[in-house]
Amino acid sequence: MNSAYIIPDPWHIIEDGFAAERVMSSESLFSLGNGAMGQRANFEEHYSGPTFQGSYVAGVYYPDKTKVGWWKNGYPEYFAKVINAPNWIGIDLAVNDQTVDLATAKVLSFRRDLHMKTGVYNRSCNMVLADGLELKISATRLLMLDPDQLGAIRYEVTPINRAAQIQIRPYIDAGIKNQDSNWDDPFWETLGIQANGSRAFIRSKTLKTGFEVCTYMQAQLWLDNQEQSLQEADQSSAHKIGFSHNCTVGQGQILRLEKLGGYTVGLYQPADELMPKAQELMDWASALGFEGLLQHQENAWAKIWERADIGIEGDVSAQQAIRFNIFQLNQTYLGKDPRLNIGPKGFTGEKYGGSTYWDTEAYCLPFYMATKNQAVARNLLTYRYRHLDRAIENAAKLGFHSGAALYPMVTMNGEECHNEWEITFEEIHRNGAIAFAIYNYERYTGDQTYMPEMGLEVLIGIARFWAQRATYAKSKEQYVILGVTGPNEYENNVNNNFYTNYSARWCLTYAKEMVQRTAVQTPREHKRIVEKTQLSAEEIQKWSAVAQGMYLPYDQDLGLYLQQDGFLDKELIPVRALDPAQRPINQNWSWDRILRSVYIKQADVLQGFYFFEDQFTQEELAKHFAYYEPFTVHESSLSSCVHSIQAARLGLMDQAYDFYLRTARLDLDDYNKEVHEGCHITSMAGTWMSIVEGFGGMRVVGDQLQFNPKIPSQWTRYRFKINFRGSVLSVVVQQSGTRVTLEEGPDCTIMVDQELVPVSA
Repeated sequence: MNSAYIIPDPWHIIEDGFAAERVMSSESLFSLGNGAMGQRANFEEHYSGPTFQGSYVAGVYYPDKTKVGWWKNGYPEYFAKVINAPNWIGIDLAVNDQTVDLATAKVLSFRRDLHMKTGVYNRSCNMVLADGLELKISATRLLMLDPDQLGAIRYEVTPINRAAQIQIRPYIDAGIKNQDSNWDDPFWETLGIQANGSRAFIRSKTLKTGFEVCTYMQAQLWLDNQEQSLQEADQSSAHKIGFSHNCTVGQGQILRLEKLGGYTVGLYQPADELMPKAQELMDWASALGFEGLLQHQENAWAKIWERADIGIEGDVSAQQAIRFNIFQLNQTYLGKDPRLNIGPKGFTGEKYGGSTYWDTEAYCLPFYMATKNQAVARNLLTYRYRHLDRAIENAAKLGFHSGAALYPMVTMNGEECHNEWEITFEEIHRNGAIAFAIYNYERYTGDQTYMPEMGLEVLIGIARFWAQRATYAKSKEQYVILGVTGPNEYENNVNNNFYTNYSARWCLTYAKEMVQRTAVQTPREHKRIVEKTQLSAEEIQKWSAVAQGMYLPYDQDLGLYLQQDGFLDKELIPVRALDPAQRPINQNWSWDRILRSVYIKQADVLQGFYFFEDQFTQEELAKHFAYYEPFTVHESSLSSCVHSIQAARLGLMDQAYDFYLRTARLDLDDYNKEVHEGCHITSMAGTWMSIVEGFGGMRVVGDQLQFNPKIPSQWTRYRFKINFRGSVLSVVVQQSGTRVTLEEGPDCTIMVDQELVPVSA
């Protein structure tokens, strides 16, 4: 069956028709979130077919003990996971003593609709049960953006061809587990269950980490418009409580349940205030009513879309895709809390543990800088500063010293928790991405206060790591970096990965420059930092020596930087020569075969050309793009966006457009056949970059904002907005030209197609 089944629409994600084999994929695609919590689009009622039940609370995690076949020194003790939270959406439904279950019923019609403009998810289905009764179910669900500890469901049941005896039981259930549990351990301890009228509460605490959460619900029921009484709460197990109602529902009558629910969390209020806070939220929502909640949600999303929307005319698939990506990014992270970050799957699944990767700094930061305000982006950098001590501890575990910092590949609290050796020990380029993010933030926002307050300490720790990690090779009379994994994870334990070495050289130079600048601009802070870190002039001289002497693999005959030593020893067979039946190779080849192949998972050398593009000529980019892209299988979600941006810069618009569609519709069309595991949230920021930096050609050079717009032939026009240093600019690109207008903020001068243009209100 074709994996692409989502109906193209500018503002809606639509599935029409029921297929059991698509259920888990749709649970990912129709997920909801609000930055504080999220959930997969599981059915409210029982479903006996393959399903992936998942609700998640931001910042609440469990340290699942590492499970490996052979323990190696330096392995993290645990893999931190955002854990499956107690289920508040559940509704048991029985009709004429038959459990309603789409897996066993005859489904006549089925439709899901996620309205991205309002953040509301709708589902409707008509089915025939075993006794011949035709039944209609309609469900509307939302997770409020504000307040963000509250969700709501409207659930309607209608007998179509005759009256029916219906039993409905809304419940909350803390007896849940993660699908990705290493040892199948329980992650939660139930502290207490309580009911109060039509409201119920379960107090839970995570084992080991001790996060306290109150899962709550309120249930109200109507038959047509006549309110019904629910039976007194019944506790069906040590972890589950609900309210039941039995009644006869006439043909065509609607039995309507409105359910409030969600989580109050110990991260935001003391444990003894969790239940009172839940009561307060339900009081507020009850006063507003379900229709009022819908309107409140629409207004909240309208504020987000006002700044973040990208409009595309002439290409519905492209339009739907970019809005889906922007929608999911905003569902995952809104920048309110510097303790939170962006997991690669967000709230849509458990793969990668919901933890922080280098994806945030490399791909997500530009989106949040441009579509939010400066404080949101600063929170992402503050997150890393707060973890600096742990990064120093991580490096010390691997034998580094004197304040050298190795930021984790995967983390919740700053401690490394990734347990694959070729990643944990070797994919050290993540340090470079964090340093680059500091540079990128300052370049874009103009905020130079972060550097003396936090950033310089981070850069010093990173520079110390690189200076110690590099080895002086007498044979080359240069510094080398051995035993690494670059961005191309299809090659492990290589020597002198170009991107890693180049990033290290850049970090060392940048750290030295920032030490010098801070000494001049903020001498008091400079003195504090030098004393705190015990930084010496001799150490800075060592940084310079390593940077100046860094070896970069290069082939004179080809005139190319090589991905790593020995790259040319491989069989140089381009991707186009592969049997399509063997793709993706990560699902069809042995790991040994992948490691010996030339195939590149994602931009590697070209990642360096993306980050540091001002240090390479257009001709150098063209040459390296033409060489490495044909070997790239793009089996990382982070690959196509970088290639789209560079193809657009080179004027290769057909390629740029194809790469854009691949990154934008990666999940909607399930290119990698894995969307059932969750959506690729962090790569979605790359989709935004593909338009704004790729087609829009947005760059900041010095203090100058520049645009060099291009437009795919498939589009008649596109538009986006950015917030640049408080000036909100609207950019409209058509086949005939570009228009930039100032929406709010101070006047500014920008450069468009190499010409200076003043922009004012």
